[in-house]
Amino acid sequence: MNLFDYVGQRIRDLRLNYGDGQGLSQEALAKALGVAANTISRWETATYRPSLEDLDSLARFFGVSILQFFPPEEAPANDQLNALLRAARQLKPEDLDELRRYAEFRRARSVYGDQERPRAGRKRKEAA
Repeated sequence: MNLFDYVGQRIRDLRLNYGDGQGLSQEALAKALGVAANTISRWETATYRPSLEDLDSLARFFGVSILQFFPPEEAPANDQLNALLRAARQLKPEDLDELRRYAEFRRARSVYGDQERPRAGRKRKEAA
């Protein structure tokens, strides 16, 4: 499964399990996010690829980390990470939450940002 198929599957899983398993329609999710209903369908099928801002909106809507949309991976601990953790312990809860979201967004950008995105609309024919 490629990255965009994985992202689409995670969106679908979160949508279908929303509200203690009662689920949410594509139309209802689209309305909540301010996008067209067919956009949700296209994200889920990896026809369109949501931007990082779209993934951030989805993560906030579902109350999950943006990293939930990416395959898990192990990250080794290092001195910079330990220094960040020490500094984070002294933050207010709301600042800590915002720092976490920022770090997750930056990580998602490093994973997702290098991938090519198809443009909306019809595909152009290649010149012969």
